[in-house]
Amino acid sequence: MNKQFTFTIKSIRFDENYNPSESTRITTNFANLARGEKRQENLRNALVMIDNRFNALAHWDNPKGDRYSVELEIISAELNVDADGNGDAFPVIEILKTNIVDKKTNERIDGILGNNFSSYVRDYDFSVLLPEHNNNQSKFSTPESFGVLHGNIFKRFIGSKAYKDNFNKTPVICLSVSSKNTYHRTGNEHPVLGVEYQQNESSLTDQYFTKMGLQARYFMPPNSVAPLAFYFVGDLLSDYTNLELISTISTMETFQKIYRPEIYNANSAAGKYYQPNLNHQDYSITQIVYDREERSQLAVEQGKFTEKHFIKPYQTILEQWSANSVL
Repeated sequence: MNKQFTFTIKSIRFDENYNPSESTRITTNFANLARGEKRQENLRNALVMIDNRFNALAHWDNPKGDRYSVELEIISAELNVDADGNGDAFPVIEILKTNIVDKKTNERIDGILGNNFSSYVRDYDFSVLLPEHNNNQSKFSTPESFGVLHGNIFKRFIGSKAYKDNFNKTPVICLSVSSKNTYHRTGNEHPVLGVEYQQNESSLTDQYFTKMGLQARYFMPPNSVAPLAFYFVGDLLSDYTNLELISTISTMETFQKIYRPEIYNANSAAGKYYQPNLNHQDYSITQIVYDREERSQLAVEQGKFTEKHFIKPYQTILEQWSANSVL
């Protein structure tokens, strides 16, 4: 059964000339920026924000605040399902790889893989399966196997030969904190990640990522206004260098300022107790165009696309593989 599933990895540079491929989820953060009349201006401004934030955090031996720049690659993984000898491939995961350019030493340093996380199957789970399961129900619940297939796909991906041939470390995925939960500061503070927060209960996203083999910690980096959620395997604080962590913070905090300015571009910082609020009015906006409502609508369309072209055609073989997958 395992021989029927292999991964193919593709890479494309994310810069001001980036154009999304036909297989890219158009709700993905980086793809959304590359659309419309101001696509190149959007991309250029976002990349400048990332570089500025990186240099602000990597301030040692950096007196002018311009020593480093961040280059981004979009890493796409296709799952090849060799059913009946057809060898069909479906795009299952897109993540970002950061690379750090040290202009003082002319060195190019590997950053972190992961950062933004994009998945068609996740769209299906949250935008199609979950609403259908809760339709006309008095109390919200999740299907019994919710997230299991997706989690096994991800774990199989990072354990695959294709992954190990290309990457030395496991991914770190950085997302917004949940607007439904309350977070409180702990006494722990990291020089780069900042002040650690803990939450009152696990969010649905946390539970979903747990099935991917990932655990979560929440940190508010120096001069940030809200904590970020970091999902990882192993030890976040010791497995990655400070520059690697800064590459993730600068990249994902920039995206969150664009997509959730009510939280991450607020004019006041999170206090000892903090509940994110997307209806918050006291925030600044970036000069980058983004249509959040359209993005939500497209998630449903892409979930239905996944159901039609991946879930239903391969349902039996996927269920067998997921049930018997030794990870």
